[in-house]
Amino acid sequence: MKLAILSCGPKAYSTQRLKDAALQRGHKVKILNTLKFAIDLQRGVPDLHYRQKVLSDYDAVLPRIGASITYYGTAVVRQFQEMDVFCANTAHGINNSRDKLRSLQLLSRHHIGIPRTAFVRDKKDVLPAIERVGGAPVIIKLIEGTQGIGVLLADTVKGAESIIELLQSQKQNVLIQKFVAESKGRDIRAIVVGNRVVAAMRRVAQGQEFRSNVHRGGIAEAVELSEEYKETAVRAAQIMGLQVAGVDMLESNTGPQVMEINSSPGLEGIESCTGLDVAGAIIEYIAAQVDFPEIDVRQRLTVSKGYGVGEIYIPEGSNFVGKTILETQLQEQDINVLTLYRGSKVIPNPKKGRVLEAEDKLLCFGKMESMRGMIPAKTRRRRSPAIMELPEDLPEGNHPDEEAQG
Repeated sequence: MKLAILSCGPKAYSTQRLKDAALQRGHKVKILNTLKFAIDLQRGVPDLHYRQKVLSDYDAVLPRIGASITYYGTAVVRQFQEMDVFCANTAHGINNSRDKLRSLQLLSRHHIGIPRTAFVRDKKDVLPAIERVGGAPVIIKLIEGTQGIGVLLADTVKGAESIIELLQSQKQNVLIQKFVAESKGRDIRAIVVGNRVVAAMRRVAQGQEFRSNVHRGGIAEAVELSEEYKETAVRAAQIMGLQVAGVDMLESNTGPQVMEINSSPGLEGIESCTGLDVAGAIIEYIAAQVDFPEIDVRQRLTVSKGYGVGEIYIPEGSNFVGKTILETQLQEQDINVLTLYRGSKVIPNPKKGRVLEAEDKLLCFGKMESMRGMIPAKTRRRRSPAIMELPEDLPEGNHPDEEAQG
């Protein structure tokens, strides 16, 4: 295998470890500076130049894209993808994980445990948002930030208000997040490669510091994760679209809560404290993918006219509730069930005898026309009974049915 490692820090520990691991396994490897690429576009011939020369052929790319060059770095990764070169992490996955708000939105949608979070812009919304996440103390985070930079703890509501006002005045987008007191300045970092956790460590903050990042002086210790934590880490990485990721989780009273997902996790801390060859596991995964690549089902299976991949939702009261997959007669309508989603569980290739329940979701491949006919009329999501009704005598120009201007 001929591997390119995209990195602006060729002497960094992680970059060197990955290079050494590839060489030890007999692969050809080069470290290429992400900013030295030029992207060439013409009809049907996507291409790349590196240091003013046409780039030679590579079997795979391992991106190590820093936060400061996300836009250009993901553009380069995307070009490799268009050239049919296997990328350990795609541009889409890197972008998803780099935006803290976007990543939390995706995790929330897929029932992954996360700390209660709010995102507001109007000054009047700040105090209610702080109350909704549990009140002070509260965590305030910049949308983009790494190694604990841009993460603040406000002990009082007044202090939180002042910090948010200051950051917003500097055109910064901030998240307001519940402070999970029971984690006591500790978190879990799990390294996910493909569909498994290859190493995990617990990071513990020191002194008055609440951030547990090793870069902030946190102490790391090896830890054996329970199946619940392993499953959460793997699913979180997959939801982002990442094959290689560092997943940071809090140990809350209700189970794992994902804080952040890193598409270019550092290897020094976790290899030092666990004694595991994490770099080797990453290289072996990439080599296996080059030999037998996984495919994007959505792209490959939608080539047939009228066929595609869709999701069938089973609401309360549906005729499907209580029936087995076989009894639904989906197969007779040219629809094959690929995956069953039930709450936080993912059941790939479910057996035909599995009984369906209300609120199950079926990921299917088949005739789109048949699947569209099964989508129930959308019903309004139930809201909390604590929500107050708006008064009918609103001032002119403030009626909720009027479209907001500007």
